[in-house]
Amino acid sequence: MDPVIIAGAGPVGLALALGLARHGVPSIVLDETDGVGARAGAERTAVLSPPTAGLVARLGYAGVHGDGLSWTAWRTVRRRQEAVRVDFEPGSASAPDSDPASPLHISQARLERGLRAAAAASPAKDLVRIVPRARVDTLEQDGSGVTVHTKGTDATWWRGSYLAGCDGSRSTVRKLLGVRFPGRTAVDRYAVAALRVGLPAPTEALLHLDPPGAGLGPEVTARPLPDGVWRLDWLLPANGGPLTSDDLVARIRGTLAAWNGGEVPPYELLGSAEHPVHQRLARDWRAGRVFLAGDAAHLTGALGAQSVEEGLRDADNLAWKLSTAWHYGASGTLLDSYQAERRGAVGARLRATDQVLPLLRADGAWHSVRRSMLSGVSGSARRYAELLTDGHLGRGPLGAPPVYARSPLALPAPRGASGAAASPLVAACATPVGAAVTDVEVTALDGSRARLYERLGRHLLVVLIAPGTGVWESRHWLTAGLMPRLAKAVAALPTRAELLVAEAYPGSTAHGVLLIRPDGHLVTVMTGCRPAELYSYADLARGGPPVPAQGTEQEPGQGPEQADTPSSEPSEPVSGRTR
Repeated sequence: MDPVIIAGAGPVGLALALGLARHGVPSIVLDETDGVGARAGAERTAVLSPPTAGLVARLGYAGVHGDGLSWTAWRTVRRRQEAVRVDFEPGSASAPDSDPASPLHISQARLERGLRAAAAASPAKDLVRIVPRARVDTLEQDGSGVTVHTKGTDATWWRGSYLAGCDGSRSTVRKLLGVRFPGRTAVDRYAVAALRVGLPAPTEALLHLDPPGAGLGPEVTARPLPDGVWRLDWLLPANGGPLTSDDLVARIRGTLAAWNGGEVPPYELLGSAEHPVHQRLARDWRAGRVFLAGDAAHLTGALGAQSVEEGLRDADNLAWKLSTAWHYGASGTLLDSYQAERRGAVGARLRATDQVLPLLRADGAWHSVRRSMLSGVSGSARRYAELLTDGHLGRGPLGAPPVYARSPLALPAPRGASGAAASPLVAACATPVGAAVTDVEVTALDGSRARLYERLGRHLLVVLIAPGTGVWESRHWLTAGLMPRLAKAVAALPTRAELLVAEAYPGSTAHGVLLIRPDGHLVTVMTGCRPAELYSYADLARGGPPVPAQGTEQEPGQGPEQADTPSSEPSEPVSGRTR
């Protein structure tokens, strides 16, 4: 089968190529640039949640945590008074009552370099081909694949099994498909600067509302990076003139003085830009064998939203579905679920932002809050600060990780039911069906231990909750309790799956069995070993029986009643292609 063609070599396109490579699927990445160095300026950065940072590490960029900075706290200050403080746990917090895990702040240039290096290293280098100076200008598709033409140094035609348009907000792929991109332009305007400067609390991010000092505007955000670098964002008037260099310097000096007792410390300006924030959502994310992802599919960014984070979620969602289709064929349900899940999640976020934005940005809104503060009524002011904090940290309706509860790949719950009450088969669990799972320690059948996030990305995961197994060698519990029957049931599933054991999982009881998708979203939680039900849920998670394509493999599994051997670590899919 032909490789997958990816238009665009930014973080989303590279992440998709690496995700496909983990499944043994070859790809051709068409890069409009010369491929030398990163395109992003110093002022362009990304804030990654712990699951997304873990995804980047799994894709082969092992140094991502060292190249970014994990914050120890987020502070929202109103003039000189702290309104909201969020302390972070280092790494990935797992206890429900612990502090939230720290986000990772990284330069987009470093992120792109790290992903490019991963694509050039084993094992991805044999599967990922990056073609520089190649811009798509023609697109055709038929029942067996996609043909694109590129212009550039070496104009040529390319043939692929699928095409993913990850080519940014001005996406050529989207335009060639004729897909509309409705939304709103410049809902916010920011002046952005990257500085190397010594500031107090060098590992704490700050949102400063109504900062003291003339001409600083209604809010300033400071996000630290490694090596003493900070990204500063000033909210600009919606209808103001273009930002001048003198205005930028005045804002920098006024802000630094306000944070350093009136003195301006030495600083180095590394990069700056005026950044208008757009809110847009493509009408269609799939057209036959062509898909859109990242900024080609959506533009977010108001109230602190992170577009790179959403784009990487797109890539993670699409990679395992395209891989399933490439190896085995796929039902229309599986491929359609990409748009249903990801467009639904991003659309919900944009709608929540549209509802809140007029309240926070309307003329006089902040002045009303200030008046309520001065009159001793602080509730509205605190809510204002909390909403902005949620947006910046990806919490609540303004940015919480998506829950695919209404996915075509999920079993609808009975009306009025939720959690364990949704089905007699569903066990108690702190993670809702369709949400991203919590990272816990797990043990494989060979006795090796790892974090759950480290095992994601390749196959379905079946996790048995078995307290006490951590003190046993695996050879003891492999033949005890539920394990023999569960191993047999996993071997019989209609798609590849790996069986793991965890001593505990938030909200789950002993003998709970979690079924987890390759992208880390929960399919279901059962009590005990139920082979027929487990098979049905696994079949649902892959979109039902696939429609085989020429050159695809046959899916593993013999069915819930016919399997007669325990599962072991599943073999890797064939990574070659047919011509």
